[in-house]
Amino acid sequence: MGVYRRILLVVDLTEGSLAIGRKAQALAAALGAEVELLHVVEFVPVEPMGETLMPSVQIEEELLERARQRLAGLCAELGLSGSPCWVESGNVKSEIVRVARDRRADLIILGSRERHGLSILVNLTEDTVLHAAPCDVLAMRPAAAESRSVR
Repeated sequence: MGVYRRILLVVDLTEGSLAIGRKAQALAAALGAEVELLHVVEFVPVEPMGETLMPSVQIEEELLERARQRLAGLCAELGLSGSPCWVESGNVKSEIVRVARDRRADLIILGSRERHGLSILVNLTEDTVLHAAPCDVLAMRPAAAESRSVR
């Protein structure tokens, strides 16, 4: 039995998600673990400017539905169609930690961006998750994952 049984793969649905997903899938296969995917949609408050704008509730629901479709497509491309896929809304950092607790994840895998200059001072998602998570956290750089993915 492997050290990790349930891996929570957090994706932002950008082009790097596929490469990170492939590495997570390979790790899960080697460990005999299951993979669950999570994408969090963080809404920016919309200031109504008139009656021509769609209600913000409708906009939010459309964004969630698009994210569900894209996540399902990513799951299919990774060969993980039977795996649980979650699209949540709220603060990205808080939702990752909450879902990891709720799903009793043993490992969270998420992407990490290279930082330069003043961005080093910003508390990014992977830093917050690392310190608040109820389990281990593995941050992967999408470019590094892509260069080492299946050839």
